[in-house]
Amino acid sequence: MSGIKIRGTGRFAPAKIVTNDDLAKIVDTSDEWITTRTGIQTRHHCTTETHTDMCVGAARQALENAGISPEDIGACVVATFSSDYLSPSAACMVQRGLGLPHDAVCFDLNAACSGFLFAIHTMECLLAQAPRKYGLVIGAEMLSRFINWEDRGTCVLFGDGAGAVVVEWREDYPSIHAVLGCHGDPDMLGVTGAEKPAPARIFMHGQPTFKFAVKAVPYCIDQVLEKAVMAIEDVDFFVFHQANARIIDLAAKKYHIPPEKYYKNIQKYGNTSAASIPLVISELHDLGKVGPGSRVLVVGFGGGLTWGGALVEFA
Repeated sequence: MSGIKIRGTGRFAPAKIVTNDDLAKIVDTSDEWITTRTGIQTRHHCTTETHTDMCVGAARQALENAGISPEDIGACVVATFSSDYLSPSAACMVQRGLGLPHDAVCFDLNAACSGFLFAIHTMECLLAQAPRKYGLVIGAEMLSRFINWEDRGTCVLFGDGAGAVVVEWREDYPSIHAVLGCHGDPDMLGVTGAEKPAPARIFMHGQPTFKFAVKAVPYCIDQVLEKAVMAIEDVDFFVFHQANARIIDLAAKKYHIPPEKYYKNIQKYGNTSAASIPLVISELHDLGKVGPGSRVLVVGFGGGLTWGGALVEFA
């Protein structure tokens, strides 16, 4: 058996905080309407910060947290669909910003809100063949670029941010037992692009998306546990994509997960897509809720449609 463990974590959130009351001044909504339906109270939006700033800030913090220098990094994968450029990739800008080695494998990956799961699985595969055994996995989104301010059902949901982890590959580490999947559906949830030209805007059909999510989460949990040959009691902590507080609470209720074993920060960040999972992981690490030896079951779901799960350990 061989695999990866998390050695360090980091995060970055833009300075500007947008409250529900702020949104109520520009669209027909209220703090009560948003909070009861989503659990969101605030979200961060970029003003002067760039997508690259967020990626580099989160990654630098993760490197410092891990005690790893940029020269030790063998690969960098950024999960995103909202980077500063169509090309170069966000990962290439991270290479420049941090001074990663020029032979480090750096690229972006788009699996929407499941992106961090796809990225960390890809990193596990990459590092098995890389000469340097440390990798940077970043989830980052600037969703404020794509908000449709005429759609009160979606404009209240999304925020900007980035989270990063440094992982280490070793032959004596366990696999993360990743489970990934997709079902192509361009109409339920996404961002308009070349097919429906600019301005690109987020769109979502709420009820079908909610129904998809409440099925995807238990599927991923069951599949990861089966693949890892573990019982749910063996998991130290559960991390869910922060799309909606009700989805997280339903999963916790279904599996009888006690409050001290799962965490929500959607109330202050909103839905940050690929950034949401590493943002949670970084906060948990700083709070001391996870650390060396912790086994964390991570679940993501989102546009594509995509879904994913993995069992990630801390070194």
